[in-house]
Amino acid sequence: MDFNLTEEHLMIRDAARDFAQTELLPGVIERDEKQEFPNELVRKMGELGFMGVMVDPKYGGSGMDAVSYVLIMEELSKIDASASVMVSVNNSLVCYGLEAYGTEEQKQKYLTKLATGEQIGAFCLSEPEAGSDATSQATTAEDKGDYYLLNGTKNWITNGGRADTYLVIAQTDRAKGHRGINAFIIEKGMEGFHIGPKEDKLGIRGSDTHTLQFNDVKVPKENRIGEDGFGFKFAMKTLSGGRIGIAAQALGIASGAYELALKYSKERKAFGTEICNHQAIAFKLADMYTEIAAARHLVMAAACKKDAGENYDREGAMAKLYASKVAMEQTVEAVQIHGGNGFVKEYHVERLMRDAKITQIYEGTSEIQKIVISRSLIRD
Repeated sequence: MDFNLTEEHLMIRDAARDFAQTELLPGVIERDEKQEFPNELVRKMGELGFMGVMVDPKYGGSGMDAVSYVLIMEELSKIDASASVMVSVNNSLVCYGLEAYGTEEQKQKYLTKLATGEQIGAFCLSEPEAGSDATSQATTAEDKGDYYLLNGTKNWITNGGRADTYLVIAQTDRAKGHRGINAFIIEKGMEGFHIGPKEDKLGIRGSDTHTLQFNDVKVPKENRIGEDGFGFKFAMKTLSGGRIGIAAQALGIASGAYELALKYSKERKAFGTEICNHQAIAFKLADMYTEIAAARHLVMAAACKKDAGENYDREGAMAKLYASKVAMEQTVEAVQIHGGNGFVKEYHVERLMRDAKITQIYEGTSEIQKIVISRSLIRD
C-alpha cells in the first residue's frame, strides 16, 4: 500500500488542521468544563464539508475518500475529541448507513441535510442490557400494517439531544433472533419520543450524550431501512466503517498529546538543560512516536481497503483496537512528561487523557474488536 499523500490529501489535512487550531482550540477548555459544544462550530464544519466527507456530491456531500476522512478526523481530534466524535457519528454511522442502504426517497429527505451539516444525525443501537451484545435488543417495533409501533430505551447516544434524525435499531420478531431486527429513521419531535438528561461524562464532555425513550412512537413503513429483518446486518456493516472513524479519533488524541509533550520537553528545563535531553524523557518520546506511527499505518491500511472496495472488517477492528490502546497509553505518558503541569487543565494533556478512554469502549469495545479479528482469522 502506498501511504504517500496526494496534493489533494495534503490540502484537506491542512484545512482540517487550520480549522482545529483557529476555531476549535479557542474555548476548548471551557467547552469541556461546561459540557457544551456551540452550534456555530457545527455549522462551520458543515461549510467545510466535514459533516458529509464521503457522501456523493449529488446528495450534498464532499465526495472525498476514506483516507481524507481519516486525515480530517485525526486533525480535529488532536484538539477537540468532542467535536470529532460528532463528525464521526454523522459521517460513519448516519450518512454512510443512509447512502449505502437507504431508498432514494430517504436519501433525498434526510441525507441531503445531514451531509451538509444543516441537520445532525444519531445512531441508536446501545441499550441498558444490549451494548456489546447487539442481538439482545429490548427495544421493539411492532408491525401494525401501515406503521410500526416503537417502544424502548437507548443509552449513551452521541448527538442524542442535538440530532434531528435518529437511526434506531429495534426487534420486530424475537423468534427470528438477529434476523428479526430492523433499522428505522426517527425524527425529533415524533409523538412519544423523549430525550433524557445529558450524561455527565469523564471525557468528550463537550459532546452530547443522552438516554432516549420511545413510548408508542408511530414509525411510517417508509422509514424502515432495507428489507424486513435487515437491521442487524445494517448495524454491523455500519459499525465496521465506524471503527475506522474512531480509530482515527484515537490516533488524533494520541498524536495531539505527543505534539504537546514534545513541545513542552523542549521548553522545560531541569538539572541545567531542557528535559528532552534527559534519556528518561527522550526514550519516552521515542516510544510515543513509534507507537503512534504504527497506529497510523493500521488506520491508513483500513482506510485504503475501504477505498479499494475490499472487505475491511478485520483491518478496521485492528486499527481501532490498537489505536485506542495507543491513545490511552500515550496520553498518560504525555501527562507524565508534563509533570505537575500535566495535571493542570490549561496544558490540555489531562483532557486528552480523559478523552482517550472512551475510544476503547464505544462503537465496539476492545474485547469486541478481538472477537471480530479472531473470528476472521479462524474463517481464513
